[in-house]
Amino acid sequence: MTKKSLFNRNRASNGRTLPALWLCACLALLGLLLAPLAQARLPGPPEGWEGHTRVRDLAAVRASGQLRVLVNQSRNSSGEVRGEPIGVEYRRLRAFEQYLNRGARDGREVRLKLIPLPKEQLLPALLRGEGDLVAPGELLAVRRGQAVSASAPLLARVPLVVVSRQGNRRYATLEQLAGRSLALPAGSAAREALQGFNAGRKTPIVADWLDPSLAVEDVLEMVQAGILPMTAVELPIAERWARVWPKLRIDRHLQLATEGGMHWFVHREAPNLRAGIDRFLREYRAPANQDAAFQRVYRRLYKVHNPLGRVELQRLARVRATLMSHARAADLDWLLLAALAFKESTLNPAARGAGGATGLLQITPAAARSVGVHNHASLDGNVQAGTRYLAMLRRRFFASSQLNERERMAFVLAAYNLGPQRVQSLRAEARRRGLNPNQWFFQVERVAAERHGMGVVSYVNSINKYQLAFARERYRLEP
Repeated sequence: MTKKSLFNRNRASNGRTLPALWLCACLALLGLLLAPLAQARLPGPPEGWEGHTRVRDLAAVRASGQLRVLVNQSRNSSGEVRGEPIGVEYRRLRAFEQYLNRGARDGREVRLKLIPLPKEQLLPALLRGEGDLVAPGELLAVRRGQAVSASAPLLARVPLVVVSRQGNRRYATLEQLAGRSLALPAGSAAREALQGFNAGRKTPIVADWLDPSLAVEDVLEMVQAGILPMTAVELPIAERWARVWPKLRIDRHLQLATEGGMHWFVHREAPNLRAGIDRFLREYRAPANQDAAFQRVYRRLYKVHNPLGRVELQRLARVRATLMSHARAADLDWLLLAALAFKESTLNPAARGAGGATGLLQITPAAARSVGVHNHASLDGNVQAGTRYLAMLRRRFFASSQLNERERMAFVLAAYNLGPQRVQSLRAEARRRGLNPNQWFFQVERVAAERHGMGVVSYVNSINKYQLAFARERYRLEP
């Protein structure tokens, strides 16, 4: 058909198409007007709502053979080490699994699938249908209007108390904390309590929100080391960790809140699952030795120390120029090198370790030679070798744009300690389990703890804490 004949055809049919065009235009305009309303109904960002599934009550859970449990990724709540549960919710969840399977028909049993998420993402994931049950292990507030149903309380009237370090100044009342700060992990229940306490006060208690790589147990460890002055935490959690970190001081008289209870949560449209949980909780009794593995694991772990003491800062000042020079050459944060050096040698250039590792960064002769350094015994050569080795690990194994810088360097540090091939194997296993292979903290580290114990987990966490501690003082550490 020629252009001329096409033009004539369109002109001849113009009378028929005009009403249709007006109709399309009106529908398009209506769509634009309604779009904001439609977006307001979306339960989350595209990556959440596009995968939405229907709410499953108990019958659907039994039919599927799987109960999807959204757990707080905190090690306090859901950690496991070489098959031994150290998370406070593990034993209760396994007991609930057994309860569901009592008298299972035709051998069709329900198995738990644990899905670790940051605490503040647990309820949104439940509402998107990504899980059937939320077990946070901490106080968790439900906003008014959320389609969430809380179980009978696991613990009722749980106080939020101030926790400090033995020997720190004592305060008689909360009012004396005005103008001071409480170090808090992301998702802490102290947010609402502080807002209520500070309302109308001229000088508030300041919430010092910490890096999301730190969970409640990390913050408590930094408080007992003297890196952070004080925090606020649920009393049962404070008491649990004080058994392994005796330098913690629990100020029971300083209570931000007392009314909240600890619960499990299900969707409001799953009443039978909620009823089953409540029946289970009425008869459940925690074993007397449920924290035996937890205490055994953490009592023998390396505990972080304060890298900002007078002696430590003097040592750092003596090696600062060398660290900064080689960090700049490798495009690394020099405070990461400082944190690694503090962990490996407490900033002592003469330190000697196992397997021939020496110096500030405890580099072995073979590792130094692999990056072209042959004088690793000297301060400059040791830092150059260690820095080059870190840069090589980053470039060869962890250069993917899918990694953010914090997670990238966590993987690099894990490889520095464990070897890059093992770390890549851990990432592959995490992917198979449905965990995020691009996130070390709380995700791949779970596989590392199960396979290799807490050694490499503690190693990376310690260096991360030291780097964060140094970063808080960057203004006075850099010339």
